[in-house]
Amino acid sequence: MPNHSRVTRRRGLRAALAAAVTAPLSSTALPASSASSGEHQAHRLGIMSFNLRFASTAEPHSWTVRRPVMRALLHRERPHVIGTQEGLYQQLRDIDGDLGPHYDWIGTGRAGGSRGESAAIFYDTRRLSPAEHFTFWLSGTPEVMGSNTWGAAFPRIVTWVRFRDLHDDGREFYVLNTHFDHASRYARERSAGLMAQRIAGLDRSLPLVVTGDFNVAAHKSPVYDVMLGAGLVDTWETAAERSALYGTFHGYRRLTRNGDRIDWILSTPGVTVQRASVNTFSRNGQFPSDHLPVQAWVTLG
Repeated sequence: MPNHSRVTRRRGLRAALAAAVTAPLSSTALPASSASSGEHQAHRLGIMSFNLRFASTAEPHSWTVRRPVMRALLHRERPHVIGTQEGLYQQLRDIDGDLGPHYDWIGTGRAGGSRGESAAIFYDTRRLSPAEHFTFWLSGTPEVMGSNTWGAAFPRIVTWVRFRDLHDDGREFYVLNTHFDHASRYARERSAGLMAQRIAGLDRSLPLVVTGDFNVAAHKSPVYDVMLGAGLVDTWETAAERSALYGTFHGYRRLTRNGDRIDWILSTPGVTVQRASVNTFSRNGQFPSDHLPVQAWVTLG
């Protein structure tokens, strides 16, 4: 499947990679109660889904204010994979610089190239190597850059990467990352249907993880039902251990205990989930985003 999107990475916009089908191109700390010795621990992957909140200059939550808090959070967690939403090109470059030399990223703006918000995927290069990547638009013309045919407020995209796990004999798995529309229920439901079709077209012998801001609560929408109907499970529900639950969108207001999870990490059923978490990290009352990141620590099974 050809890659029609431009790819933004640490070394800048790589036009040479834009048409490539393939791109041959650390360990996340766990709570002590989740850690175990042996082979399963060595193969455990830390996954994060995080709506970054775009790099606004509006105070009191400008990107300038939030960036040091974001840096502190990511340095503390060090996930192997971070599916991000809303990141603008320079903001993604900032995060890449803050993560340091052992991370890289793949993504494109929803208007194409470096234009507009992205659904970029960051990854730890010490652990993972991308073998193939693709971006498509959530529309009736998914290969048309910037397309929006379902009445969404903005064009919406899916970025997927087939990774090789360097600590597991090169075992491969998929990560798909997305951000569904906030305004149109119809667009969200059509988006879920298209994602289900595209997932069915991937190599189903490989494990698969989906990260995203779906802009609707888990268990309370046809979107959730369609995604699970695509052969996926909710890692929050399948986890052996969970953190306290908070609504994942807080808008810089008081956190809502047992609130709605609109940010999800889904997977194929063979993925074993040791722990799932809604991360409430802040510093001096400042959150890094208006969303809380969600995390899962998994083995591919």
